[in-house]
Amino acid sequence: MTEISVFGLMISSWIVVPVVFLVWVTVLLFLKKIAFKIITRLAKKTKTELDDIFIQSADFPITLFILASGGAIVERIMPSATENGFTAFFIVGFKAVTIVACVLFFDRFLNALIHSYSGQVEILKTSGGVARGFIRILVIGLGLLVLLDSFGVSITPILASLGVGSLAVALALQPTLENFFSGIQLVMDKPIKVGHFVKLESGEEGYVHKIGWRSTWVKMLPNNMVIIPNKVIVSAKVINYYYPQKELSVLVQVGVHYDSDLEHVERVTIEVAKETLKEVPGGVADFEPFIRYHTFSDFSINFSVILRAKEFVDNYLIKHEFIKRLHKRYAKEGIAIPYPIRAINYSQEKAFEDSGKDR
Repeated sequence: MTEISVFGLMISSWIVVPVVFLVWVTVLLFLKKIAFKIITRLAKKTKTELDDIFIQSADFPITLFILASGGAIVERIMPSATENGFTAFFIVGFKAVTIVACVLFFDRFLNALIHSYSGQVEILKTSGGVARGFIRILVIGLGLLVLLDSFGVSITPILASLGVGSLAVALALQPTLENFFSGIQLVMDKPIKVGHFVKLESGEEGYVHKIGWRSTWVKMLPNNMVIIPNKVIVSAKVINYYYPQKELSVLVQVGVHYDSDLEHVERVTIEVAKETLKEVPGGVADFEPFIRYHTFSDFSINFSVILRAKEFVDNYLIKHEFIKRLHKRYAKEGIAIPYPIRAINYSQEKAFEDSGKDR
């Protein structure tokens, strides 16, 4: 058995190697405990959660690093022991434990990161579990390939097989992948968000209920759910009633008789509009409504009344109440809203009938 000289004394490597390993590991674990206490105290004072996630994720992997480094130290400071194969297993163990520690760190860090920020990213609110599972498979798979390569196992055939298999899977799942990447585009570009009121190019309108990896769910006003593939949302024209803000103009078309006093009509209409916006829920009380005459129609002078609603669905009630109040006020003020008029020229009709008799 190899003996090692320590301060002039020849001691068996069976004794020296474990002692050196234990002393090294014990000292580093003690220093790690002190350092983590200080870092954790500082991390609690910061506003971001990123440092807390990093510390929690790195705790156990660092312990593994310390254990692996003990083997490396033994191999470095006592090469005579390794020449006879006494600590050769430390080299293999060091590589394996180091790779496992890295895999554990990235797996815990990325999963904790997704879990922590899933409430702030729309697509992760409903698909956080899928994202965590995908990240875990990716990290463990890469770690396994690195581990095999470090042990001298050729991973070229494995990579080639994975490439061919990935191509086949991509072709088979082409529609699903299109929707998947369209979902990522929706999250990054943010043309719509959960809670927004939108109108689709196909005519459906409602609140965005969920944005998933494959589809977007829109809850319509009749309480039905329309489910649209993400690739359709990305390629279609969508009206978002929450951009650039929730408030929007409400236009009501009105027509009055040609004999009406237009100044009086404008004054009365604006008074009713102000009253409606102040008293009806959803109206913007401080908005100054106005009207714009625009058409000499066949039987009336037409104009638009412009009001203001806090959000899109409020416009229904505002129009409802405004029309009722305006009709009542017009009747009180003597303002006529004419019926459609059709004039018949009897002399012309009689001449046509007489010409028919002559034939």
